[in-house]
Formats: sequence, structure tokens, C-alpha cells
Amino acid sequence: MADTMQFDLVSPERRLASLQVTAVQIPGADGDMTAMADHAPTITTLRPGVLSVEGPDGTAEYVVTGGFAEISARGVSVLAERAMAKADVTQGDIDALVADAEAALAHARDTAGAETGPVDDAAKLLADMVAVGGALGLANR
Repeated sequence: MADTMQFDLVSPERRLASLQVTAVQIPGADGDMTAMADHAPTITTLRPGVLSVEGPDGTAEYVVTGGFAEISARGVSVLAERAMAKADVTQGDIDALVADAEAALAHARDTAGAETGPVDDAAKLLADMVAVGGALGLANR
């Protein structure tokens, strides 16, 4: 049996998971990555996406909207801005996430002036939220 490590997923609302796992697939802001036992210590920011964990009891998937993942000798700790079990995500959840991202983009366009960075960041967030819905089979309405 493969080596296991501790995995913890928390959001401001609650702790979603605390498990022994063999692998964690992380939607990193700089690219997706898989952490396994004895992974080099790393801290990465998360982009909106599906975080997947594999362990002795099977696979569990969570939708995250951002945050941080810390990989250490102890395991993987994910501090998510917002996280939900993938099975619990509804069309209403996706619609709300996309609407929030659209509002953030509109606000960035209204306030950024000549600076394009905030508008680009908000546009990327919107694209990521739409992609999450698509990956779950829930289209943007």
C-alpha cells in the first residue's frame, strides 16, 4: 500500500475534511499539481477548480474558489476561501459564483483607470468560475 499523509481542508465556515490520503490533486494558480507523501515543502495559491484527494477509502472531490495549499512533511493543508464537496454543488451555487465574479469584473473596469492588472485578474476569475461550472456539467445561465 502506498504511503499516506494527512490532508486537511478548511474554509472560513468549517472544516470539510481531515483524512489520511495517498495523493492530493491541487488546482494551483501557477498550474495544477499532485502532492504525495515525501513531496518537497511547497506553498501555492489556489485558483478556482476541483481539488481531488485519493486515499485508502476512495476518492473525494471538492470545489474550491481560491486560497492556499501548504505541502509539508506532515501532509497537505488547504485553506480555501470557499470550499464545497463537489457532490453538493448546485446550479444555484455556480450561478452565484459566476454572478459574484461578473460583479468583481464590472467593479474592476469601473475603478481601474489605465491600470489593466485588476481588470485582467477579475476577467481570469470569471473565466475560472465559468470553467468550474463546465467541469461539473453545470452551465452558466
